[in-house]
Amino acid sequence: MMDRRHFSLAVGAAALGGFGIARAQAETPIVLGQSAPFTGPAAQLGIQFYQGAKLYLDQYNAQPGHREVVIKFLDDGYEPDRCAANTKKFIDDDVFSLFGYIGTPTSLAALPLAVDAKLPFIAPFTGAMALRDPFHRNVFHLRASYNDETAVIVKQLTNLGLRKIAVFYQNDAYGKAGLDGVNLALAQLNLKPIALATVERNSVDVAAAVATITAKGPDAVVQVGAYKACAAFIRAARKEGYGGTFFNVSFVGTQALADELGKDGAGVVVTQVVPSPYSPANAITREFVEAASKTDGATKANYSSMEGYLAAKVLVEGLRRAPSGKVSRDGFIAGLESIDRQQFGGFEVSFSPRNHVASKFVELSMITGDGRVRT
Repeated sequence: MMDRRHFSLAVGAAALGGFGIARAQAETPIVLGQSAPFTGPAAQLGIQFYQGAKLYLDQYNAQPGHREVVIKFLDDGYEPDRCAANTKKFIDDDVFSLFGYIGTPTSLAALPLAVDAKLPFIAPFTGAMALRDPFHRNVFHLRASYNDETAVIVKQLTNLGLRKIAVFYQNDAYGKAGLDGVNLALAQLNLKPIALATVERNSVDVAAAVATITAKGPDAVVQVGAYKACAAFIRAARKEGYGGTFFNVSFVGTQALADELGKDGAGVVVTQVVPSPYSPANAITREFVEAASKTDGATKANYSSMEGYLAAKVLVEGLRRAPSGKVSRDGFIAGLESIDRQQFGGFEVSFSPRNHVASKFVELSMITGDGRVRT
């Protein structure tokens, strides 16, 4: 059973072209540091992302002749102060790169530390614009932004004639980033949210928010929170007789939300920023599901683990493309920047020296009453 407080696992290998087996074995591992929630109300996000990354890197490590990659984990419980302390420890320990941080407030706490230390900061699990603008050479994003996701949500709702839109959001940088996206999309249609209400991070105290929003009778509620709070809001609102629709951004954790809601999840919509792990139409999905099937249930195929898998795959590609010889952080960054319109099993990634956002891919999915997810 994993140590949820402080643990490190060797979980993969980087493809470093030109290194022989003897040399690869003699060299010290490349160390990545991940601060993420492995306990608390957002724990499934950290656990699932980790499982996906581990799945890919374990596959890669099984191939001979590659330098080992070690991921050191520290649990931050989705709290910014703990994340900052974890990041300082990673810097003191001289990790090669930060990887797979989970959440906006936590990632924002780590960002200035990473920038000052000139540490690569790869694939944070957040779409907040505050991590993308201003541009930082050491920061790379795999996923589309919350502005991209909320634009798709607003377009879908208004195309259906649903214009009375409320927003339930987490009262921190994450929630406000999502709210900004909704406001921006609505403003382009000369609309505003008809009701706003918040929940505190790592809380499920939603009674006041439910009362505020249901009193306005919105056609739909856009939710910008983690899965436990969003599930609590949906259950409470439906108990009060609310019959409108619920739309969530991807950070909610789709499978975790479906598991929390059970049959109450029927009809809940979630935007996604990676291909569906349930549709065999994509080569990356077939690859991912086949790999997961060999873990005896240790890794479950869901959107969060798919994102971890893709993030690890892209990270390894950046290492592979780094100049031959001793891998440096600058060489790794240059390797990532050289990835231009490359297909990862149907998921296109494009970076450049002035663009560190890999993708704008967004699609809608819907939870069914039996806990499944359909696109």
